Amino acid sequence: MRKQKLIKNFVSIIIISFLFNNISFSHSGKTNSKGCHNDTKNKSYHCHGENIKNEKKTNRNLKVIDGDTIHIGSLKYRFSGIDAPEKNQICLLSNIKIKCGILASEKLKEKIGLNTVKCKKESIDRYKRIVAECFVNNESLSSYLVKNGYAFAYRKYSKKFILDEDYARLNKKGLWAMKFEFPWDHRKNN
Repeated sequence: MRKQKLIKNFVSIIIISFLFNNISFSHSGKTNSKGCHNDTKNKSYHCHGENIKNEKKTNRNLKVIDGDTIHIGSLKYRFSGIDAPEKNQICLLSNIKIKCGILASEKLKEKIGLNTVKCKKESIDRYKRIVAECFVNNESLSSYLVKNGYAFAYRKYSKKFILDEDYARLNKKGLWAMKFEFPWDHRKNN
């Protein structure tokens, strides 16, 4: 049983890497934006050199909470107009369980990398978070997440990202390549 689980996990990693192109399976020097990769020889995930040191200096006040929420210092930002999977949410890819909430968070971290995040406040929500659209290098993080299939247009609150969602759905990007439950349905059902 344990061997089957290990094989299933390994297959999951392979499928995710081909779908999302962010994992390198050799020590050939191919790393993600943080200078990290999987080392199949040593069966480890590790990082190299300056990228990690610089990240601590550059983004020490930024923390990704989930796919649609970040903290910058003491300020809590909830991305407006989108909804990302919950951290505990599971999606299915060819009957393999994928932690899609964690995947969305990782994609957001990857996109931010060592860049500065700038946010435009729109309102304050009932949890006292700043509802905002946030940007990296003038690119909307909300648009990026929805267009790549890691979050959804939250039509209950905004129509701004519907075209991005249509693009992801039609091109089977991110979660659209999987069986999933919309985050608002997941929260209601769990």
